[in-house]
Amino acid sequence: MKDLLKIFVFALVIIFGFAGYTRYGLPLIIPEAPPVEEKLSGDITMEQYIGIGDKIFNGKGTCTLCHSPVGGRAPLLDTIGSLALERLKDERYKGKATTGEEYILESLVDTSAFVVAGFGKTGTNDTVSPMPNVDKGAIGLSDVEMGAVIAYLQSIAGVEVTVALPSGDSSAMPEEEAPATIKLAESAAEAFIKFECTMCHIGPEIEEGGDMGPDLGGFAATAGSRKEGVSARAFVLESIMNPNAVIAEGFDADTMPDDYPARMTFAEFNLIADAILGVKNQ
Repeated sequence: MKDLLKIFVFALVIIFGFAGYTRYGLPLIIPEAPPVEEKLSGDITMEQYIGIGDKIFNGKGTCTLCHSPVGGRAPLLDTIGSLALERLKDERYKGKATTGEEYILESLVDTSAFVVAGFGKTGTNDTVSPMPNVDKGAIGLSDVEMGAVIAYLQSIAGVEVTVALPSGDSSAMPEEEAPATIKLAESAAEAFIKFECTMCHIGPEIEEGGDMGPDLGGFAATAGSRKEGVSARAFVLESIMNPNAVIAEGFDADTMPDDYPARMTFAEFNLIADAILGVKNQ
């Protein structure tokens, strides 16, 4: 009887100790500063404009989250500049562009005008794109920024860059911002947007999301049973910090970014975890 009591007490210590550690014991990690709009002027050269497009494509635009060899979640864009005119002739094309430049712009702001075969939303027969319009929502590129991205894509494809340089009219330029400061998410909705969760997931606190990752809406009911001996909250933590630890059925490894430990504070993790697990905060 005494041995059984010892085992019971030991188990309680382990359970509550682990729960306390995952809730309060992990260190605060300071994330990188959020991306800011590029500062453009009328004196810019085309080479500089293309360079800014490169930075936006690989940074603020979050394009490489999907358009990269890792995961294969969206087509690569290194040849889109040369393929654009061919896409206009495809019988599945339903947009209004008439030039390669117009096609690339349209693919940024009306993403379902043409969906590359095999990359549409599940169940839509490649008629609806999972990609959000980049001029809205969390990405919110300006006309000038989208022009820079188009110039960059034309440049890497080795075709003529047809995008006009931005004028010196200050009304066409992004507003200058104060030096970047780290802004912590104050709600689950803000955290989901800040960390691009809405690009791949639907679920609580996500008004419009993608389907390239598991639906988070039913996670609360299953998280606690996904891994033996691991609590629901600990499983959510592991899924964010080490996304390849357990791969959901029907999804591929190396799809979700693995750099959240360097970008997310523990407070922001708790906002996301509470939303996923249905914990109501006052």
